Amino acid sequence: MIELTVAELADIVGGELADISAGDAATTRITGTVEFDSRAVGPGGLFLALPGARSDGHDFAAGAVAAGAVAVLAARPVGVPAVVVPPAAAGDAGSGALEHDDEAGSGAAVLAALARLAAAVASELAAGGLRIIGVTGSSGKTSTKDLLAAVLAPLGEVVAPPGSFNNELGHPWTVLRATAETDFLILEMSARHPGNIAALAAIATPSIGVVLNVGTAHLGEFGSREIIAATKSELPQSVPESGVVILNADDAAVTAMAEKTAARVVRVSRAPGADVFSSDESLDELARPRFTLHAGADAVPVALAVHGEHQVSNALAAAAVALECGATLAQVADALAGAGPVSARRMHVSTRPDGVTIVNDAYNANPDSMTAGLKALAWMARSGPDGRRRSWAVLGEMAELGEDAITEHDRIGRLAVRLDVSRLIVVGTGRSMSAMHQGAVMEGSWGSESVLVPDADAALALLQAELAPGDVVLVKASNAAGLGALADALAELGNGHG
Repeated sequence: MIELTVAELADIVGGELADISAGDAATTRITGTVEFDSRAVGPGGLFLALPGARSDGHDFAAGAVAAGAVAVLAARPVGVPAVVVPPAAAGDAGSGALEHDDEAGSGAAVLAALARLAAAVASELAAGGLRIIGVTGSSGKTSTKDLLAAVLAPLGEVVAPPGSFNNELGHPWTVLRATAETDFLILEMSARHPGNIAALAAIATPSIGVVLNVGTAHLGEFGSREIIAATKSELPQSVPESGVVILNADDAAVTAMAEKTAARVVRVSRAPGADVFSSDESLDELARPRFTLHAGADAVPVALAVHGEHQVSNALAAAAVALECGATLAQVADALAGAGPVSARRMHVSTRPDGVTIVNDAYNANPDSMTAGLKALAWMARSGPDGRRRSWAVLGEMAELGEDAITEHDRIGRLAVRLDVSRLIVVGTGRSMSAMHQGAVMEGSWGSESVLVPDADAALALLQAELAPGDVVLVKASNAAGLGALADALAELGNGHG
């Protein structure tokens, strides 16, 4: 973050000083990072006192100051130097992490103040030359964000969110990681309701916007794919006329967004005819894509280090951004070749000493990403160096699908059969998981090939008993299903642990 005095912070967020004099506030400077975890606070930092379901950040304010924070951004006085913003109405909270009405109001106040601070910092840095890149889509945002960080790194200093910091807390927190030395700020933009992306874009207006796809993630929250498309289009609508919007021409709903932006449009596609496109696609034995990258009359071979054919679209979007920022095709190809999986539990592939390959994609799941994961599993199973490998799909619930949950889970169970997955372990006790299991059983001759287990422990016990050297296992579910720990334990089992 750019350096500010505590007094300047108070002016920006509209807060009042508490437990610090006006004179001291005018000379005390925030020189460190902004943190909502008191354990991460360092010298010169600013601590955000956010109430949550399990604890209240206000209770940790004194500890944060003892650790080096010079001030706290809070909703009430905390006995140490603070800028206090009045609690908002509970209905304005906007944070799913806040539980009680009074906590919601306090949390909303601090989040709103954080947004105002981030907006002021982003505006000043953008005026000084910072390029802000916003990425949205129903799936692939985090993978694309990681690829973007890799292709832009040779061009200058890059700030990108860790993991999926893409909401009303993670978004401004990421903005405040940027400094005067930052050249590129990458922001992953998620939404659960219409207006969410527009609100995030208002905090830090992107000069480059990327829309990957319109799928069915959070369909239960939105109600229809049309509403999802309208919400995703808030990003290209937010990019100014002087900016650039990168659109995936392989998705008709995304292509239509060209009519909703005043910015210049660059289209990417896995077919000829777009501004940036791929040809000659293939996959290696671990489903890592190879293709020729085209931009105008120029072309270069690309070998990705990430897994799954769906990564080609993500790589094309990242390439288009890098080219807009001044990279050459050769630079892009080199950067993509070295860009392995970064964010945890997203198509992370590892092979144990006994030859069992684990595909840990357990951070998130929706029908589109589940399909992509199963296709990658099927490819790895039939492309091993010693012929066909036995494949296992360990699948948990896809959350927030609303009234389509039963249908979509049934479809994924049937897809596993059609892709010739050897064994399916369905984890969970709800109706959706029963539908996935029954869909697999009913799709052809399957019987014992699909098994429904109540929890991750039961799934792990089954795998531990039945996995054989050379098998390949996909573990995938929405994060709430808790299968990430299962995938981690599964990897450790083959390394002399457990």
